[in-house]
Amino acid sequence: MKLGVAVSGKGSNLRNLLDRGFPVVAVVTNRPSCGGAEIARAHGISLGEFPQSRFASALERDVALRDFLLAHGVELLVCAGYDRIFTAPLFESFAGRILNIHPSLLPAFAGGMDAVEQALAAGVPRTGCTVHYVTEDVDAGPVILQAEVPVLPGDDSESLRARVQAREHEILPKAIEMASDAARAAIGQ
Repeated sequence: MKLGVAVSGKGSNLRNLLDRGFPVVAVVTNRPSCGGAEIARAHGISLGEFPQSRFASALERDVALRDFLLAHGVELLVCAGYDRIFTAPLFESFAGRILNIHPSLLPAFAGGMDAVEQALAAGVPRTGCTVHYVTEDVDAGPVILQAEVPVLPGDDSESLRARVQAREHEILPKAIEMASDAARAAIGQ
């Protein structure tokens, strides 16, 4: 399936998908100067820039974002470090075809971009990452895959985040393949 990837940060998951040959046809961002946007530019991938400051509302932003993705033939949307919450236009157009990678073992530490820091502050012995379907309930959609990461003595957010991201790079491609197979089966292909 043709992928659209939504990014706001460094873009390590986007780079991983490209390195593995996934068909990324469009990238969208709310931060035009982020690393993920730079990766899209460097690879000649169509880049849609949707900072909230350009729109009167999140709904207006998501109509524009949806139209950009549809114009590029996106069939499956992957949120890879995207720090905005989608509204109805995307849920309606990509029902059951939006995935998110979250840096915790959901439902633990849901709802924010600081899940690694929350895990450290909570003193949990393990954390990890989760790929799930995006629904209107933030970080509460059906889980596709999870991977555990131990929290080691002396870990700080940088060391723990690096190990979590390494596991993200393993499970996100697998989850995309699983979701693609499910979506094709649902439409009879």
